[in-house]
Amino acid sequence: MKKPNLALFAMLPLIALQPARTAQAAADPGFEIAARSDRSDLGFGESEVSLTMVLKNAAGQESTRSLHIATLEKADESVGDKSLVQFETPRDIEGTALLSHAKILEPDDQWLYLPALKRVKRISSSNKSGPFVGSEFAFEDFTAIELNKFDYRYLRSEPCGELQCDVLLRTPRYENSGYTRQIAWIDQSDYQIRQVEFYDRRGDLLKVLDLGDYRRYANGVWRAHLLAMRNLQTGKQTELIYGDYRFAVGLSAGDFDKSRLSRLR
Repeated sequence: MKKPNLALFAMLPLIALQPARTAQAAADPGFEIAARSDRSDLGFGESEVSLTMVLKNAAGQESTRSLHIATLEKADESVGDKSLVQFETPRDIEGTALLSHAKILEPDDQWLYLPALKRVKRISSSNKSGPFVGSEFAFEDFTAIELNKFDYRYLRSEPCGELQCDVLLRTPRYENSGYTRQIAWIDQSDYQIRQVEFYDRRGDLLKVLDLGDYRRYANGVWRAHLLAMRNLQTGKQTELIYGDYRFAVGLSAGDFDKSRLSRLR
């Protein structure tokens, strides 16, 4: 989240860096399966992508938004990526932006820029389970794609569409998550996440995320170009339809500084 960028979400093996995970992997393959998926998309550096967000209510009525996402990868797995989401249409949210500095176990840093108020608002760590601009994606969904944010347990292998998937239980290690657990389906051929179930704080199934239209780019990384988040408790749905990713676009840490938010165009 990641990416949703998914591995937006080489390097020294994590086993050498985190001995506690070595014992976990020896007893259960869940972490290594998740790590293989995450590392299959490492090394992209930075990226930009334009996309369309389609919101559907329970009656099937739709509204559409266009936005742009920029991502700066942090090669160190103990440090999260940085991302900037900026809305372009419709007019009432044009210029609204979300800047995220993902952490692992510490609270993520997130700021929301509201152009109508000319105000930058820091998102409280206790409020990151709330919906992002009325969509079915929560604020934490934009940063909770880092490998080491979760504990993993292998559940089973089963068909997922035309593919065969490993099914993992992943439990948030960070505080104030809106989810008690997630179940992820990772395909055994390309190691990409195909579906995730999200369970709320009461333990009930809340949302299901389907990921599709995967494409592999010249730099070797995979990206899903269609994400559909369904809220099973409200009947609402949000789709993210991605254009082509652009890599090596010259982004730097300065492009993801909080002070730049109010100067975005």
